[in-house]
Amino acid sequence: MMLALGFFVFMRQTLPFQSMQRDAEYRWPSNNRVGKRDAFQFLGVGEEKITLSGELYPELTGGRLTLTAVRQMAEEGRAWPLLAGNGLIYGMYVINSISETGAEFFSDGSPRKISFTLALTRVDESLAAVYGDLNKQAESLVGKAKDAATKLTSTLGF
Repeated sequence: MMLALGFFVFMRQTLPFQSMQRDAEYRWPSNNRVGKRDAFQFLGVGEEKITLSGELYPELTGGRLTLTAVRQMAEEGRAWPLLAGNGLIYGMYVINSISETGAEFFSDGSPRKISFTLALTRVDESLAAVYGDLNKQAESLVGKAKDAATKLTSTLGF
């Protein structure tokens, strides 16, 4: 596993990225002063963005289906936990954009090579907020699993 965004796992068989760019902003506005340099004040952390990019070769790696899965996640309009394969927790991220370019096509029009870029933005206040959101998601999943089990047992007549 290279990275996980929610329940989507980035690995060679799904969506292996070749580059990851992480940008963090810190807000330092300035105030003009007469006869002196500007005064700066730290207002806090700004936006944090991650951009993943790479190339897919559908015969060897993931393809359009895996990009479609990520698009479905983006269309849900939710924040997802972003976890690295080494255990690093990045935080809760939304999917801002997905870009793909097909090249070197087969005779049926499907691409042999798909270049992609995925832009993510962090939306949580802190890692403590991440744990809270993960807890809510886990509780929701447990509730759904219990409902499904109850429905199944009532259908089977147990």
